[in-house]
Amino acid sequence: MATTTKALFVKLEVKPDKADDLEAFLNQGASMANDEPDTVAWFAVRFGPTTFAIFDAFPDDSGRDAHLNGPIAAALMENAPDLLAEDPSIDKLDVLADKLPG
Repeated sequence: MATTTKALFVKLEVKPDKADDLEAFLNQGASMANDEPDTVAWFAVRFGPTTFAIFDAFPDDSGRDAHLNGPIAAALMENAPDLLAEDPSIDKLDVLADKLPG
């Protein structure tokens, strides 16, 4: 089982009329994350009507950097002007502990 030492928390504030579109985009992101060997965990969550987030975890900095320079991030930034009310807030995190399926 891969260990995780690095993570990302990306907060997304969607335009009110684009919430369904962002939800569909995030569902596609989940399948894209399956193609990234260093993306150990990937979650899309909804906090409320217009607030979403992505949390993902990686074994190390190089895995996180590969994800940030990969197809999911590129697609998000390409679609951001149409979907998002503001730029995504991207926080780089250190993972202190985890429990992942074995």
